[in-house]
Amino acid sequence: MDSHTICHNLQKIIGNPPGVDIGVSNLTILPPDKRLGYTSAVTVAVRLLSGIIGEIKDEPTISYFAHYRAVNRYIDKLTLQIGLFLESKGLKAHPVPASQSDPKAYYAGVFSHKTAAHLADMGWIGKNALFIHRKWGSAVRLGTVLVDWDIKSTKDIQPSQCANCARCKKICPAQAIEGVNWTPEKNREDLFDAHACSEYMKNHFQHIGRGSVCGLCIAVCPYTPLS
Repeated sequence: MDSHTICHNLQKIIGNPPGVDIGVSNLTILPPDKRLGYTSAVTVAVRLLSGIIGEIKDEPTISYFAHYRAVNRYIDKLTLQIGLFLESKGLKAHPVPASQSDPKAYYAGVFSHKTAAHLADMGWIGKNALFIHRKWGSAVRLGTVLVDWDIKSTKDIQPSQCANCARCKKICPAQAIEGVNWTPEKNREDLFDAHACSEYMKNHFQHIGRGSVCGLCIAVCPYTPLS
């Protein structure tokens, strides 16, 4: 079964909701520990609402803080639904939460959602070190279902389309974004200082909510639709 047919069938399984995109990828180009031993992935991308993102000007809003968490919960529901379906077909599935952290890693998750989304040819990695979706720009959240599935081929990795744009770098209050275009040999640290971002949010945005998220680089990304 080709990847297009797989994605179409999985969309039907979750009810074809608007604002949700599904991709599949072969992960075998990654080391086994980076893919938790699985061979393939199903990526679930959910767009963030333009009405929420468009409110972000100089700092994150309470609405964005709540929306971010609500979308994470929604993604986890969808990936569980997909995981249960895949296991009903005799496959082993591992849904990875939308928001996750690896206690053994430095400001990183147990699995890179954006790597799977990138390998599924759903977009590219931006200068803000976020995944840039083809239709929804930076305004997406991602979830993954790892699965032992025989996806025959890995799609070409799309290069960065950020070119000379520096909007995210200029607006970042933590000065955490280097303004460097992503290439396969670069690490996240070459693009983005996760520690600086986290500390700035902790020190300046706690009035919005514990564990608050910023969103400024999402709001100014030219690929993010605000209408």
